[in-house]
Amino acid sequence: MRKLLAYPLSVIFYLCFGFTLVVFHPIQWISFKVFGYKALKNTVDTLQFFIMRCLNLLGTRISFNNPYNLSTDRPLIIVSNHQSMFDISPIMWYMRKHHVKFVSKIELGKGIPSVSHNLRHGGSVLIDRKNPRQSLSAMMTFGSYIEKTKRAAVIFPEGTRSKDGKPKPFKTKGLEMLIKKIPSALIVPVTVNNSWKMLRYGNFPMGIGNHMKFTVHKPVEITNFTDKTELIQQVEQTIINAIEK
Repeated sequence: MRKLLAYPLSVIFYLCFGFTLVVFHPIQWISFKVFGYKALKNTVDTLQFFIMRCLNLLGTRISFNNPYNLSTDRPLIIVSNHQSMFDISPIMWYMRKHHVKFVSKIELGKGIPSVSHNLRHGGSVLIDRKNPRQSLSAMMTFGSYIEKTKRAAVIFPEGTRSKDGKPKPFKTKGLEMLIKKIPSALIVPVTVNNSWKMLRYGNFPMGIGNHMKFTVHKPVEITNFTDKTELIQQVEQTIINAIEK
């Protein structure tokens, strides 16, 4: 019965979701070309709010638990597990004062209304995983940008989303590079739960009636660790320990 109900709700969701992306694309373009970065960011923030409202059409609830007053006077490295593309909007919306930027695969930089434009022009970095030279250079430039602007870099070290919620081992090279290039950053571990259930049946129908949960853990000072491997292992374990079985 639940899956049967998911079919009409998914049609409504995709119509609203697609419409939202298409409408916001020219708004982003005009905002950036005419008014610059600040206008683009405000537009992108508003887009995330409406994407979450689209998710509500599926009976989705979103909880974002962040008990920490994170300063905007220093950069952040937000490290999270990854369960679906729907992890993105809540992180961007609830952490918006930190100017959230993502480490993304280069394929997302083309062809997706609103999303591709923001990835190319909003300060995120696009990585070609088949080209180590490009990846290294892009990550170094991105890290320097985050250090200089005191914004927030988001990285999903698993490298790909978990289709059943079970965490994949961290691929640490990207995170190691960010730590090296953003030495003044505060590392913020985040655990995502139940986002994978949005795609439990595949792309259609969507999962319905899910409660997506985001938990921000105690920030970690890079300077407290001389061994960066130990630092990354601690962050990984913190995230994994909070994933619901």
